[in-house]
Amino acid sequence: MARYGEGDKRWIVEERADGTNVHNWHWAETNCLEWSRTFFSNLLSNLLILDGEGNLFIKTTSLRNLDGEAYVNIRKGKIIPGYEINLTLAWQGEAKDSQGNSLLKVDGTVEIPYISDENADEDPDLRVTVDDEGPVGKRIKDAMLSKGKPLILEKVKVWVQSMAKGGPVKDELDTKQLLPSSSPPPPPQQQNHASVTMAPKKEDSAGKKEKKKKKGGKSINLTEKFNCRARDLYEILLDENRWKGFTQSNARISKEVGGEFSIFDGSVTGIHLELQEAKLIVQRWRFGSWHDGVQSTVRLVFEEPEPGVTVVKLTHSDVPEEDRYGNATVVENTERGWRDLIFQRIRAVFGFGI
Repeated sequence: MARYGEGDKRWIVEERADGTNVHNWHWAETNCLEWSRTFFSNLLSNLLILDGEGNLFIKTTSLRNLDGEAYVNIRKGKIIPGYEINLTLAWQGEAKDSQGNSLLKVDGTVEIPYISDENADEDPDLRVTVDDEGPVGKRIKDAMLSKGKPLILEKVKVWVQSMAKGGPVKDELDTKQLLPSSSPPPPPQQQNHASVTMAPKKEDSAGKKEKKKKKGGKSINLTEKFNCRARDLYEILLDENRWKGFTQSNARISKEVGGEFSIFDGSVTGIHLELQEAKLIVQRWRFGSWHDGVQSTVRLVFEEPEPGVTVVKLTHSDVPEEDRYGNATVVENTERGWRDLIFQRIRAVFGFGI
């Protein structure tokens, strides 16, 4: 854990330019949507459902569509999958008589409208359609539903289990674990800042200042609703023990204006600029991965439109577009951190879900 007030690069930091992410400690996110599309296509295309039983012949043909989002986050070596996807399969069926003559050939679809990490232990809904709703077509459709549904859902479970193990990141993790520990050190320009001479040339300093000027800052605006009183949520956000509980990371938080805080194992540090109980929190925020001297401002406004319902309006301003390692997803990852690692975790742990 970093010493209080110093911070480090542990919350929302992608892998460094030199490829180093020791023990997968830094926050790293991998988009898994294209990988999932290929995975499901391989699993579900040309899947034999019935091969003559009841004189019916049914098989899937191809993955017609897959939409949504799927990603894998890794922090402290822990794999955290997230996904909300829907998919559509094409299938074909044929009914024959006892002499082997074709009675009807049909085309249809299988739609699974919602596969989510929140329901990973449950079978998702599955819908079957057919292009001929006549008596024979309906018989083929019913057979597809009764025989095909368990086979298809079993394949979905394979994907869910693969995501839980890291999805496309698993092979990368396995490869990193097999790399020899005697790998040559990175070039001097990619080594840790601690090894860089502390007296840079004047032109280097000027260059860095110019680079910082170009970065600018962005604002994040979120509105979140909770089933709780405003004072309850206000107290949670200023209580270091509760922070430790819902983030599973170390925290030190003052409850006074001008007091300091250190959260997410020291990766975020700052001070309280303004505090109004159950109404307002204004803080100076800084991530350890940002360029030296870069600060942002967090403003949380609490409103209670009715007893037991709290609306929080977040404005996180002056967020840099790039960190010291050249990662250009700081704003996106910071917004996801607020939404998934703070607000959503508070709902899940304290039962404040809407």
